[in-house]
Amino acid sequence: MLAARLDELFLHRIARHVRRDGTVSFNGKRFEVPYELTGQSVLLVVDPHAGTVLRVESQTGQALGAATGLDVVANSRRRRQRPLAEPVTNAVTPGPNLLELVHQHHYRQEA
Repeated sequence: MLAARLDELFLHRIARHVRRDGTVSFNGKRFEVPYELTGQSVLLVVDPHAGTVLRVESQTGQALGAATGLDVVANSRRRRQRPLAEPVTNAVTPGPNLLELVHQHHYRQEA
């Protein structure tokens, strides 16, 4: 257990920008990361001795997912959809009911 925590100290963290297709590059190779990270800056956690990318982290050190080697054929046919954002509604707040106001005004004057 202590050895695993000790190994963690020697891993490198390298900043990268996630492309629109959900990939990042490292040492001339491309890696797929979670597509939700598109357009963001992330940290690749790299084992410097093996030269492999282990995972993706946020700038604060929070684990965001795995980084896998790019399969060019599968990536070219992958359907991409952005996560649905909350729909922006231009809700109009109802004002006073003018017909009801005229009706009330008319019957108040008759009494």
